[in-house]
Amino acid sequence: MFEGHPKGLWALSLANTGERFGYYTMLAVFLFFLQDNFGFSMAESSSVQAVFLGFVYFVPLFGGMLADAFGYGKMVTMGIIIMFLGYLLLSLPLGADFVALATMYSALAFICVGTGLFKGNLQVLVGNLYDDPKYAAKRDEGFSIFYMAINLGSMFAAVSALSVMDYVRKSYGISMADSYHYAFAVACVSLIISIIIYWLTRSTFAHADRAKAVANGNTQVVEEELTPAQTKERIVCLCLVFAVVIFFWMAFHQNGITMNQFAREYTAKSETGFMSLFLSKSLSFTEMRSIWNLVSVILVVYGVLGVFQVSNKRAKDFFTLLSLVAAAALIYTSNIVEASAATLTILIVLVASLFSLTQTESGKGKIISSIMMLAAGGLLVYRSLNVTGSVEVEAPIFQQFNPCFVVALTPIVVLIFSKLAQKGKEPTSPTKIGMGMLVAASAFVILLVGSWNLPNAEAQKAALEAGTASLVSPNWLISTYLVLTIAELLLSPIGISFVSKVAPPKLKGTMMGGWFVATAVGNMLIMVPGLMWGMDLSIIWGVLICICLASALFIFSILKKLNKVS
Repeated sequence: MFEGHPKGLWALSLANTGERFGYYTMLAVFLFFLQDNFGFSMAESSSVQAVFLGFVYFVPLFGGMLADAFGYGKMVTMGIIIMFLGYLLLSLPLGADFVALATMYSALAFICVGTGLFKGNLQVLVGNLYDDPKYAAKRDEGFSIFYMAINLGSMFAAVSALSVMDYVRKSYGISMADSYHYAFAVACVSLIISIIIYWLTRSTFAHADRAKAVANGNTQVVEEELTPAQTKERIVCLCLVFAVVIFFWMAFHQNGITMNQFAREYTAKSETGFMSLFLSKSLSFTEMRSIWNLVSVILVVYGVLGVFQVSNKRAKDFFTLLSLVAAAALIYTSNIVEASAATLTILIVLVASLFSLTQTESGKGKIISSIMMLAAGGLLVYRSLNVTGSVEVEAPIFQQFNPCFVVALTPIVVLIFSKLAQKGKEPTSPTKIGMGMLVAASAFVILLVGSWNLPNAEAQKAALEAGTASLVSPNWLISTYLVLTIAELLLSPIGISFVSKVAPPKLKGTMMGGWFVATAVGNMLIMVPGLMWGMDLSIIWGVLICICLASALFIFSILKKLNKVS
C-alpha cells in the first residue's frame, strides 16, 4: 500500500491532516453552538449549517478557476491564511447579540472562502504527482492514503472539542455557551501547524504546481493534448458523476444533522460493558490527552510510510524507530486514559500492525508488526476485562467513529482491490462509485430497523421531559457509521481520483471545483431531512434509502460511457 508513491504525497497529506483536524473540531459542535448560544431551533440551526456546508464546497469552483490561471500553490497558501482568520473570529466570546451574530456569519464567510482556495487545489497537486507514468498506476491508492490522512485529522476532533469545553467550564467557570469558543480556538492552532508543514515541505511537490512550473520555463511539464470532442466528452462524463455525488453527500452528511440529533434525543445516555470503552470521554482535558494521541497516531502512520518509501538504510532505521516510539507512547497514554478515543487508537494500531504483518516481506518488519499487534491486542483485551460501571454518552462522541473507521479500513479496502487488480478483476472507478451508493443505502436500512416504532421528535421530546422516553442502543448508530464509512471509501477518494485522471489538463482546477460544487449542492440538500425531523423516523430514513438506490441505478446505467474515458 505504501510503496512506490511520490514523496510529495506525505507532505500534502500531513498539511491536510492539520487543516481537517481544525475544520472537524469546529464542525463537531457547531450545530449545538447555534442552539445553545443563539437559541436556534433544530430547523434553523440545520439550515444555517446546510448553507454553510454548501458554500464551503461551492467556492472551490472559483478557487479552481483562479488556480488554473495563477497556480495551485498560491491559492492553497491564501486559503490557509483566510481560514485561520475565520476560526479566529469564531473563537471570540462575544455573547449572543447582533454583533456576535454578525461576527459568526463573517467567520463562516472567511472559512468558506479559505476552504474554497485550499481544498480542491491541494487535491489537484496530489493528482498532478501521479501524472508521472512511474506513479500513474498508483493513483487510486494514493488518493486513498490521502483520504486516510484527512480522517487522521478529524478522528480526534469531536472528543477534543468536548474535552476542551469540559476543561474550561470546570476549571474556570466558563458558561456552556462560551465554552464553544475555546473549541474553535483549537482550530486556529491546527491551521498554524498546517501552514508550517506546507511551507517546510513544499520542495517535495513544487513540480506539481503546473502553472508555476510553466512560468519558470520548465520544459519537462507535458500536458495531454485533447481534441474539442474529447474535451467535451470528458466534461459530460464528469458532470454525470457529479450528479450522483450530490445525493451521496446529501445522505452522508446526515451524520452532522439528523444522525447527530438522533444521537441526542433517541440514543441511550449511558452505556456499560465492552462498548462503553468506545463511548466514554475523560473528565478533564489533561486526563484526555487527545491531542497527544492524535500526534502519536500521525507519527505511527507517517513513520510506516517512511519505512516503505525511503531506500537509505539509515533513514529506514530512523522511521522504524519513530514508528515504535510513537506506538509505545500511544499505547502508554491509552493505558492510563479511560476515553473512547484511546480505545479507537488501540484498535487502529491493531489493524495497521496486522496489515503490515501480511504485507511486509522482511524478517525485521514481521517482528516489529507482530510486537505492535500483540501489544495492541493485549491492551484491548486488558481494558475490556477491567470495564466497570457505566459511562455518560454525549451526542457528538459518535462523530469520532467515521474517521476512525476510515483510518482502520483504508488499508483493508486498498489491499482487497490490489489483490483483485493482480487477478485482472479490479472494478473500474465508476463501478466502485455505484457500489458505494448501494452500500450507503444499506447503512440507512440499519438505522431504519433501529428506529422502528420510535415516536416522532415532538413526542420524543415530551417523553424525555417526562422521563418516559424509549432510547435505543448506541450500537445502531455505530453500525450505521461503519457501513456508511465503507460507502465513503468506495466513492469519495475514488471519485476524486477519477476527476484528477479524466479532467482535461487545462481545466483540472475547475473540474476539481466542479466535484466540490456537487458536494456543495448535496450539503445544501442535507437540510431537507432536517426540515422533515418532525415526521416519523421511518419516513426520513426511507427517503435517504430511496435516494441512494436511485443514484446507484443511474450510475450503473451509464457505466459503459464512463468506463470509456476512465
